[in-house]
Amino acid sequence: MRLIVFFDLPVTSRRERKAYSQFRKFLLKDGYTMLQYSVYTRICNGEDAVQKHMKRLNENLPKVNGAIRSLKITEKQFENMGILLGTATVEENLGTNKTDFF
Repeated sequence: MRLIVFFDLPVTSRRERKAYSQFRKFLLKDGYTMLQYSVYTRICNGEDAVQKHMKRLNENLPKVNGAIRSLKITEKQFENMGILLGTATVEENLGTNKTDFF
């Protein structure tokens, strides 16, 4: 399964920029990789892992206005994602083979 996190956080004040940066660093430290700007994805081995990472996300939400959403999809759905403009990321090219490295 994949957990995809989409976020739109303000960065107009120093406090907001710090909150944005801390949230982004949390995502990277927790094993997410950037798919696009403000879109991060992570492989989860089953529903229990998804729930564990959803709990972690909720515990690390920034204390500023903005929007953060998550989406749980299967690996097959992720592989069927179409690219309308741009090129596939390294992670997309690895596909399910990425789990071999864990």
